[in-house]
Amino acid sequence: MVTTIRVDSDAVVPILEGLTPDQEAAVTHGEGPLLIVAGAGTGKTTVITRRIAYLVAAKRARPSEILALTFTDKAAEEMEGRVDLLVPYGFADMWISTFHAFGDRVLRDEGLALGLTTDFRVLSRPEQVVFLREHLFELPLSHFRPLGDPIRHLQALVTLFSRAKDEAVMPEEYLAFAAELLDRAKASPEDAALREEAAQQGELAACYAAYQRLLAERGMMDFGDQVLLSLRLFREHPLLLQKYRERFRYILVDEFQDTNHAQWELVKLLAGPAGNVTVVGDDDQSIYRFRGAAISNILEFTSVYSETPRIVLRQNFRSGQAILDAA
Repeated sequence: MVTTIRVDSDAVVPILEGLTPDQEAAVTHGEGPLLIVAGAGTGKTTVITRRIAYLVAAKRARPSEILALTFTDKAAEEMEGRVDLLVPYGFADMWISTFHAFGDRVLRDEGLALGLTTDFRVLSRPEQVVFLREHLFELPLSHFRPLGDPIRHLQALVTLFSRAKDEAVMPEEYLAFAAELLDRAKASPEDAALREEAAQQGELAACYAAYQRLLAERGMMDFGDQVLLSLRLFREHPLLLQKYRERFRYILVDEFQDTNHAQWELVKLLAGPAGNVTVVGDDDQSIYRFRGAAISNILEFTSVYSETPRIVLRQNFRSGQAILDAA
């Protein structure tokens, strides 16, 4: 069941103008989690931006108590522009950003708790490859460092590290997995394939840990760290987690189907027991699967929040009937 907030106010009326009944129900949802399932052209961004404006206009939250997250810089800029038009007195204290920009901001404010320098530099993917090349002989590589072409596997290593971070796998967790695999290999000496896999995974896990250590020593991180280290910060420092939970009373996530596991874990931590989190996603679309996007997050959302109301936006405002029939 969807609960709604109704406030008779001149500030609220314009926010609800032109909305379909389903869109209005989503915008005026009250406390607790909400899943909005919406395809392309059904007004996903309209709903999430108007919900932000509604929470402020209805005096459910101050702008500083709202956190809105999306996947790309372009989407974040569009959301900011729309909210700016709907909230006439501005949203200077509101956090509207990508997951990575959010993590960057948190780590620059709180990174000392993890022993990080707060003026760290974020490496792009090409810079990660250059970094690994510069420190090639400081990495515990054997199988994955062919003598004839010592940098052959660097691109693959960067991809591996990125996927590990997308799945919220810490270096020590990878090392533990590799150690367990090695124990299994020792218990089955006749299994040559298992021995080889254990050796390879042990090498990759040690390389992942060394890479993270080298980055930290030089005041650097990559894009995956912006989310992964924020997650670690909140898991290891409950006082800081409580601080951010109290600050962000409402969390909204756009393009939820494009979030990866680490981003979903971050949202769950921040939402806390109150669960005032609204997610908007399309269960037929996940364009960033190659970056670790997990459509299963939509399914898990209803599992974590078992009483989650679901609103499905069916009316398409972008495509003509011929295109919709073909789709």
